[in-house]
Amino acid sequence: MGLTLTKAADWLDNSKLDFSPSNQIILTDILKAVDGYSKNNPIGGKMKFSEPLVWDSTLKFEDFKKTERFPETSQEVAHVECHSFDMLQLVLDACRSKKTAEVRACLEGNSDPVSKILGNRYACNTEDDVEFYKQAEEDLQGEDITYEEFETKKVVLKMAMEFHNLDVRMLRSVQGLMSKDSRLSPRLVEAEFDCLKELSGSEDEQPLRDIEPVPCYVHVFSNGYRAPNFRQLQGDIAYFLVYLKDTDVICVTAGTKGWFVNKGYSKDTNDVDFERRSDLYGSLFALLRERSRHFRERTSRKSGDGETAADEAADGAEKPDQEGDADQQAAREEAEERKKDPTLRWVSLGTSEQQSQERRSARQPQSAAAAAQQSDESDSESGTDEEEDAVERRHESNADLPSEYWQIGKFVRYLKGGNQTSTIISLCALRDFQLNTEVCQLAIRDVGGLEVLLNLLETEENRCKIGSLKILKEISQNPQIRRAIADLGGLQTLVNILKEPSKDLKCLAAETIANVAKFRRARRIVRQHGGIRKLVSLLDCPALNGPTSPEIERDIEVARCGALALWSLSNSTKNKRAMKRAGVIPLLGKLLKSRHEDMLIPVVGTLQECASEPDYRVAIRTEGMVEDLVKNLKSDNAELQMHCASTIFKCAEEEETRDLVRSYDGLEPMVGLLNKTDNKELLSAATGAIWKCSMSSKNIRKFQELNVIEKLVRLLSDQPEEVLVNVVGALGEMAAEKENRHAIRKAGGIGPLVQLLTGTNQALLVNTTRAVGRCAQEKENMAIIDRMDGVRLLWSLLKNPNPEVQASAAYAICPCIDNVNDAGEMVRSYVGGLELIVHLLRSDNIKVLAAICAAVASIAKDEENLAVLTDHGVIPLLAGLTRTQDEELKRHLSEAIACCCAWGNNRIVFGKEGAVAPLVSYLRVKDPKVHRSTARALHELSRHPDNCITMHECGVVRHLLGLVGSDDEALQLAASGCIANIRRLAMANEKSRQSSKARGGGNGGANGKAVAAK
Repeated sequence: MGLTLTKAADWLDNSKLDFSPSNQIILTDILKAVDGYSKNNPIGGKMKFSEPLVWDSTLKFEDFKKTERFPETSQEVAHVECHSFDMLQLVLDACRSKKTAEVRACLEGNSDPVSKILGNRYACNTEDDVEFYKQAEEDLQGEDITYEEFETKKVVLKMAMEFHNLDVRMLRSVQGLMSKDSRLSPRLVEAEFDCLKELSGSEDEQPLRDIEPVPCYVHVFSNGYRAPNFRQLQGDIAYFLVYLKDTDVICVTAGTKGWFVNKGYSKDTNDVDFERRSDLYGSLFALLRERSRHFRERTSRKSGDGETAADEAADGAEKPDQEGDADQQAAREEAEERKKDPTLRWVSLGTSEQQSQERRSARQPQSAAAAAQQSDESDSESGTDEEEDAVERRHESNADLPSEYWQIGKFVRYLKGGNQTSTIISLCALRDFQLNTEVCQLAIRDVGGLEVLLNLLETEENRCKIGSLKILKEISQNPQIRRAIADLGGLQTLVNILKEPSKDLKCLAAETIANVAKFRRARRIVRQHGGIRKLVSLLDCPALNGPTSPEIERDIEVARCGALALWSLSNSTKNKRAMKRAGVIPLLGKLLKSRHEDMLIPVVGTLQECASEPDYRVAIRTEGMVEDLVKNLKSDNAELQMHCASTIFKCAEEEETRDLVRSYDGLEPMVGLLNKTDNKELLSAATGAIWKCSMSSKNIRKFQELNVIEKLVRLLSDQPEEVLVNVVGALGEMAAEKENRHAIRKAGGIGPLVQLLTGTNQALLVNTTRAVGRCAQEKENMAIIDRMDGVRLLWSLLKNPNPEVQASAAYAICPCIDNVNDAGEMVRSYVGGLELIVHLLRSDNIKVLAAICAAVASIAKDEENLAVLTDHGVIPLLAGLTRTQDEELKRHLSEAIACCCAWGNNRIVFGKEGAVAPLVSYLRVKDPKVHRSTARALHELSRHPDNCITMHECGVVRHLLGLVGSDDEALQLAASGCIANIRRLAMANEKSRQSSKARGGGNGGANGKAVAAK
């Protein structure tokens, strides 16, 4: 396992395993190999490890109470030390549903477990099987070895061989994923070194004085590395000395994971201290721009249009989060755009509105790169940003301004010109104003107070910083203030404050970032300047539920503020990925166990936003967070309940999560939340969670016991559309069972569902048509739907421009036709209805085509309707769809062809249109439903001799013979009937040939076809 964990596993900077797909594969394979190992190998299970496996368990000591070999204690975290596989099995048995999390913790505490189990001699360091077996042969040879030692070595080698095979198998299984990772190479490092060498010089315009390789590691090896061999194993590529103009010389390391500053080069020892003392950066340009103001300024204006290599690297200050050329180009153009605008100071000095309008009208049109960047960033957002287009409001006349406006102006002037004491007094005076009102907020901006407050954050006086941050935290509730702070570069300063030792400063800076990061550009700025990694580090709170002290309370408050900021930032998909790489998932899981509700709300809110990503959903399930979410559903805090229900709503897309919610008794509190009809947000979240959980049949049976259908039906009226979408979706899932369809009718739910078919909300229409279609499977329900003209409403939805609505409506029409009296007459009564069905067979959407084919199969059961469909040209359209690769379309298309063969010469037309040969290929798929419909279609088509010949040439008999033995009686009959028709044609052809020979020649083949046709 050591080879896989070294080469294939994704490790975070804090020596924790990342929650990546490759790591999930590795953890699953290791768990399968270790769980039950001592049972299958009793001798190996009792063998003592060379060194014990030691780690901090995710379990509590009470989890081990069932096992007598573990002592009882009240500590929160168990420190585990395992000396054999028997002891390891005891730990896994205590984990129950959290085994994967425990394996993760064990690997994080023991990066090479095989070397500890079997000794360094048997660590998996090579993928070469020959070399491994050669080593095993050497171990078994020896003249002085005793029988007991020989048997012991055999057991050890057997275990080593098993681990080696597991290692190689895991390494190859994740090799494809690992090949996609972007890592630095010696070629890229040397290219960046050459570029910076050209930019160095003694002139003031040059960004840096010089750059050179460290003297002791100048030699370039054959593989392109400058680092010594023992450091190459750690991923180091080269080391450089960078002579900056405004700071001291720094020594940097180029590694496969990125660039960072090491502890420096010593001339006395002529060696480098390799330990890292900075964040990772994707490029040396990004690192130097962060470290040197002179370098940043010179590289940003190196050329006239601002496009330099440094600009391209600047957006990669967080190594794993480079946004691409479009993002970088747009960011530069956005900065140039802002330079053309009048600053806030000019506005406060009385710049006329007309002059401002002239300047705005003089702007250049947006470039294609910037438009692409905006589109890309917009696509990555999971929320809306109304304030992006917020109207800039300023006071046009001084006559109506309140007295607070002028008083704030006075105090801002004191801030600008006073000493330290007057500055602190002025800050205190400003805090006495009602800063939550728009008048005071805009007054601070209009008189230039924002620039002063942001400048105070760069001073060395903590009291000034704290006073400024307290004001900024309050006024940043205003959308216009947020944008102004971002325009003035305040976010970069706030991010830098997160590194301060003062916990008060960290709290206030994080809360301000949480307020400002409500729009896309602000979230992007925080990410690009390394703010996400710093905010994630704030979540590391050592003690949550133990005894409290002032210091612990401050730590909890820091973690709460960090969670608030991450909650705002998690509105961006790219930020979610950056948070995951920074190791946020285990920290959120730890904070989720807190008893402090003010802490839990931002933590669960962050999880709710992040749960839209598959990796986060897997982590929430495997790290035991579902149990905590269910527990918090029972809280008295409505906001916390709402966020927990919303998180479950997103995570319950996966069956394993739905089962966990049921096993932790989470369905009852969900149903209990339906009684809180006054809180619409909570009601929407609760109904959404019920909808997703009802996708499992076991959950549906539990909901039946809780009488949830009656409660949901009562919510079908006088509710917002957000609630109705979830309510109808839940009823549609529950209507999959017959007794629930009766319950919906008895509760009076059919009528409201039919009335919802007249709405315009697309998601609501999709769920409503699905629910109505399932309810229509019962004749009593269908009578109500027909009486309320529900079928006509469904048919009208076929004209909806949304393909999902069209497909759902078409599927709903099928059971309506099957269960209504005189279905043929009803269908013909809809003017243009059959023509619309045929027209939709020309759709480009696969789901629409499959649904329309299902509707054609139901409509064609009536002979007159089939004749009308044939006249409208349905046969060539169906034949043209036979070469599809979609299995759902194959199933419904085959059923439609089988039903359409019953009229006139349709089966002959299908043969001429080339529909027979593709149908034979459908028998190669694994879906039994496709086999059934295809066999029925082939049976109908085989009633014509030419089609039988085509089927026989395509090898249909071999496939049909296998289907004759099926357990499905309808499939048996169709397959055997088709074989019988082919056999009759062959026999008739043979008989005709013999008769022709007896008469002395003739057209035997044609006569055989004629006989077979008769």
